[in-house]
Amino acid sequence: MSVLVVTGPSGVGKGTLIKHLLERRPDYRLSVSATTREPRSGEVDGRDYHFLSEQEFERRLAAGDFLEHALYAGNHYGTLKEEVERAAGNLVLEIEVEGARQVRKALPEAIQVFIAPPSDAALRERLVRRQTDAPEVIERRLARAREELDARKEFKRVIVNDDLERAVDELVELAATIDSPSHVPPEGAHE
Repeated sequence: MSVLVVTGPSGVGKGTLIKHLLERRPDYRLSVSATTREPRSGEVDGRDYHFLSEQEFERRLAAGDFLEHALYAGNHYGTLKEEVERAAGNLVLEIEVEGARQVRKALPEAIQVFIAPPSDAALRERLVRRQTDAPEVIERRLARAREELDARKEFKRVIVNDDLERAVDELVELAATIDSPSHVPPEGAHE
């Protein structure tokens, strides 16, 4: 089993890129994260997220059930160890930067890629356009994004999501290299 960690600020397009990756690479499965935030319209418990109460999340955290966890925009997010342990094939983790750092320590063999926006203005536009958060939540996400963008230099592989097709191609090429013994990233998938 191989683990591909896809990280970057909220609104950068991680979910869209992963959706396209999974369409082109059926040997990969997306890990379902746990969260304490309320479900958005159309989200299904167990498919999009494991929606947990604050108390249940804290209980599972204290029990050591999480591979990684973070507090983001006032809500807890995390990857349950059981998601990784039960994976039969290749697994994609869509997580925030703080969680990616924890995975780097717990699973150093995991391949990590940072997804970057083409600009701060483009990131703001994406967050507003998706119409899933109140204005104050968007501002919190943007403030956090500025901190996370500084972490870009921690990652060997960076994909700038300024052209969807090219970014998807780079992510698919990176996934293909994980199965090869050399782990050489594709051209352009790093700074």
